[in-house]
Amino acid sequence: MYIKTLLTTSLFFIAVTLSAQQPTLNKDKQYEVAGIGFYNLENLFDTIVDPDTNKILQEDFTPYGKKNFTSERYKQKINNMADVISKIGTDFLVDGVAVLGVAEIENKGVLEDLVNTPKLKNRNYQIVHYDSPDARGIDVGLIYNPKYFKVLSSNKFPLTSYGDGETFRTRDQLLVTGELNGERIHVIVAHWPSRRGGEKRSAPRRIAAGELGRKIIDSIQSAEPNAKIVYMGDLNDDPVNKSVRKAMKTTGDINFVSKSKLYNPMEEFYNNGIGTLAWRDAWNLFDQMILSEGFVAKDNQFDTYKFYKAFVFNKDFLKNDSGAFKGYPHRTYVGPNFMNGYSDHFPVYMLLVKEKK
Repeated sequence: MYIKTLLTTSLFFIAVTLSAQQPTLNKDKQYEVAGIGFYNLENLFDTIVDPDTNKILQEDFTPYGKKNFTSERYKQKINNMADVISKIGTDFLVDGVAVLGVAEIENKGVLEDLVNTPKLKNRNYQIVHYDSPDARGIDVGLIYNPKYFKVLSSNKFPLTSYGDGETFRTRDQLLVTGELNGERIHVIVAHWPSRRGGEKRSAPRRIAAGELGRKIIDSIQSAEPNAKIVYMGDLNDDPVNKSVRKAMKTTGDINFVSKSKLYNPMEEFYNNGIGTLAWRDAWNLFDQMILSEGFVAKDNQFDTYKFYKAFVFNKDFLKNDSGAFKGYPHRTYVGPNFMNGYSDHFPVYMLLVKEKK
């Protein structure tokens, strides 16, 4: 995935607008760029009720349910999601992101329908998916372009209890190990427990999710001390919350990154008032991408893939253009009303850069 002249120019343009933490590229060198992203697809259900999950919720997403979710509306939802995914990262990458984590999908079938839409079919996206025990019947998954990414292995890690041992059903955390243009990386996709019941009351569940994520990362680093790991997902908490800062052991300062301290580039967005979803006139940044030390450039050395820049993909077409919620993400539904939008979350993505040899 080599940068064309236009893309190289774009990268150098954004470099002069970034913080002091931003790695610096040498204009006299050529670079290879790859993109990795995450997108919460907001209730990407098909129209068939799965008898093994929450029937009441799923019946809403049927032709006879509260949302009148017909086959035609399902096709519109799928095509709208494909439209967004087809554009993520294309300001810099001809084929968009090579790897995309996704959340709030009902099953593997909806992902198969998604990657086979006209706007995505030519990329030949492949799928990694496991069914989760989530009470809502939603999972996480991964789609990837085999032109750039090769899967070596995958596994799922359940989160079933926290604190005093209370049992609950939520999404598994997905680990996929593969080669990005021949370079070994690990991608973890997560969707942490929601704030249902109140932020403080539900916080222990997200702390447990963060601790599970950190345990997975520690296990990888124990076997591969310099492992390149991306932990991404809808964390239902902001970068400064205890579940992220303390349980995951993250920092927003690239200078403090170490094997025991992960880098969270999304913290800078949050501190600047940029979010991925809005609620009651306030923005949250739940959608995050967190990196191990192996992805952080030392002295601007890009001999292998290193983190260059993160983005919130919040293009105007993804926003409400009028009304009380102008600027908020343009959703598929508001209550029972079909809005023919996209998701209540904006996608996020990042660029990885290495010198072209």
